[in-house]
Amino acid sequence: MAFFNSGSRALVEILTRLQSAERPLPVDHTFFEFGSIKYHVQASAEDPENVQLSISTPSLSHEAAPSPGLPEFTLQETRNTYGGFAEVVEPARDGYALTLRLNFSGLARPKDRARAIRQVSLVQSVVLSSQLKHILGGLAPSGATKLVYNHRHPFFVSRTPGKISAIFPMRFRDDTDLAVATSFFQELQEAGSSQSRAPRCSWSPIPPPELRGESVHHLTTNGGFVSFDILERHVRRKRAAKTAWILLNFQSYVKYHIKCTRSYIQSRMRKRQESLTEVIQNARLRGSDNTKKLQGTQTYRSVRNFTCIAQFLVLYLDKVRK
Repeated sequence: MAFFNSGSRALVEILTRLQSAERPLPVDHTFFEFGSIKYHVQASAEDPENVQLSISTPSLSHEAAPSPGLPEFTLQETRNTYGGFAEVVEPARDGYALTLRLNFSGLARPKDRARAIRQVSLVQSVVLSSQLKHILGGLAPSGATKLVYNHRHPFFVSRTPGKISAIFPMRFRDDTDLAVATSFFQELQEAGSSQSRAPRCSWSPIPPPELRGESVHHLTTNGGFVSFDILERHVRRKRAAKTAWILLNFQSYVKYHIKCTRSYIQSRMRKRQESLTEVIQNARLRGSDNTKKLQGTQTYRSVRNFTCIAQFLVLYLDKVRK
């Protein structure tokens, strides 16, 4: 899932520009990432060493309407991660879940500052991994727990002896998206089985046993259920943040894969249509006399077949565009 990088490239660019500027620059910049993550960076020319970074992010919770603030264990995890060059400001900036006061003056070497900036860009995954680890640690030994990160796509986690399962109900509005996603899930299942270090992936059109007793509304899908088996080594130390980020953005990644696949198929179809149209046009330019001579030959039959295929592709592309 290289496309969904857990680090914010825009944040790295802004902080790097501030640190490399020859003279202090005032900054008051707000930007969004992934549609729901909001950042605000503020620095003054009078006090360029202190940079305030605020972030508003969806909170991982059991309820459909999580509280706007962050729990204390998440704030403590943030202090432990960024204690060398950042301070948690309480209360956070109005409208944001977390505010950090960054000060890189204690880092003399440029490469140390660059490393710290890259670490700050991961603050979103640090917050989410802290919440996910806390929730997973409090799971009951049986049954499934519903988690909400994206309100439209909740998922479930369950604990069994030796592993934790993350289960994603998949829903699609378009039949074409459903066909592409089903093929992707089957390939993902085969690829996961061949990689010993990766979490085992399974896909089933029916609810897995872990979801017995859940509401029918939560189990009504047309894309089946994708499950990942998370072992202890997958959430150990620094891997916890990466694992949390991948799980929480899995459904978004599936949508991204579907769009790329459809775009690729349509581009290939357009190229094929253009080549067939060119063959047909060249055949027509030969004139009716040549056409009569070609009747009954292999070339004539090929051109006639190409014409039928081209007409079918045009009708199909029109249907896809609609």
